[in-house]
Amino acid sequence: MRVLVAEDHERVADAVARGLRRGGIAVDVAADGEAALAKARVHPYDVVVLDRDLPLVHGDDVCRSLHEERPETKILMLTAAATLDEMVEGLAIGADDYLTKPFRFAELSARVDALGRRSGRPRPSVLERGDVVLDPGRHVATRAGRPLDLSPKEFGVLQELLAADGQVVTAETLLERVWDENVDPFTNTVRMVLVTLRRKLGEPAVIETVRGAGYRM
Repeated sequence: MRVLVAEDHERVADAVARGLRRGGIAVDVAADGEAALAKARVHPYDVVVLDRDLPLVHGDDVCRSLHEERPETKILMLTAAATLDEMVEGLAIGADDYLTKPFRFAELSARVDALGRRSGRPRPSVLERGDVVLDPGRHVATRAGRPLDLSPKEFGVLQELLAADGQVVTAETLLERVWDENVDPFTNTVRMVLVTLRRKLGEPAVIETVRGAGYRM
């Protein structure tokens, strides 16, 4: 899953981004509404965590534009205002969920996970293929009941492969979905993560390399 955090308070944005990345989510950050729109028009985000009071372009205007241009992207609006009228207004302009500040990160993370399952093609809350099971909400992966100790990137790659339900996933798609905008597109990082992921999954091998195409479970 790939998420954009649009928040002008640097400490808040960094804390949210770090927390989501620990859960295997690819996170980009925008410090104003103009940057948020520019990034969202380039990358197909699953979820945008959108502060309502953004500089340059107000969060309401960002929300309206994203709702029109990227209807498959889900929007979690953040605001310091906690009145019912404010909440109704935020939902009316296209937000899919609403969270008031200050908030607990655990609640934000749970809401992002829930919205991510609703974005694009719906995904089940727990992903399974054969004896491999991954629960994104609890951040738990097992094989034949054995817990897998996965890094955030390994977890993210496994999640994308399981979500593809047997279809081939290209290395480019994995870079787009699991890594953020700072990744070098010419790096071999996908291949290296797959090496360690395959080792942790053990035998018999469950990730197949499709020559010239990508990878599939």
